[in-house]
Amino acid sequence: QVQLVESGGGLVQAGGSLRLSCAASRNILLASMGWYRQGPGKERELVAVITRYLSTNYADSVKGRFTISRDNAKNTVNLQMNSLQLEDTAVYYCKLDAPYGRFWGQGTLVTVSS
Repeated sequence: QVQLVESGGGLVQAGGSLRLSCAASRNILLASMGWYRQGPGKERELVAVITRYLSTNYADSVKGRFTISRDNAKNTVNLQMNSLQLEDTAVYYCKLDAPYGRFWGQGTLVTVSS
């Protein structure tokens, strides 16, 4: 079992920035780490993913604004979110995908106001 704890969510004005962090309870070296989000009335969607080889992939809607990074020594993955838009409002979830299993965090709420 792996626990993932997200932090960094909150209320921000449009155009502002937030940095989300996800801390894993075990080593993430072999894992792909991702951020997903679920907005009001919407399905959960991929935001960004970073593989064990440090390749990244982003949703078209966040390209150029969000940056995913990982620190294997600290077992953390971060999501830097800039130029936030109203439509970025959602609960953001961290996901770990590894040979030993697939795990989700509880989520952190990001609210973007006008």
